[in-house]
Amino acid sequence: QVQVVESGGGLVQAGDSLRLSCATSGGTFSTYSMGWFRRSPGKEREIVGVISLEGDNTYYADSVKGRFTISRDNSKNTLYLQMNNLKLQDTAVYYCAARRQGGARVVYSMLSQYDYWGQGTQVTVSS
Repeated sequence: QVQVVESGGGLVQAGDSLRLSCATSGGTFSTYSMGWFRRSPGKEREIVGVISLEGDNTYYADSVKGRFTISRDNSKNTLYLQMNNLKLQDTAVYYCAARRQGGARVVYSMLSQYDYWGQGTQVTVSS
């Protein structure tokens, strides 16, 4: 069974940076399309950023474009989310997700397209 584990969350101030990591085990990381999603208080889970198998294609939510960067290291079975210039509205539980069958340079933006999910890591941005 594939396991997905996020790390790196915490309490930061507005304007700070934070990097989340996501490690997978029990499968072949390089064959998974990956994504970061988040759920803010009182809201539904939403896309943050997604990345293709080789990391050569990405897609971001408008709210994070230019501030967040998704990347992956297939040699380390790890997905990253670099978050810069954090805002109060970025406060959320951040989830990492993996999709079993991904196409080359294809990204998947819908939650239902992902097969495996982590438990989430809390990011809290204070003023």
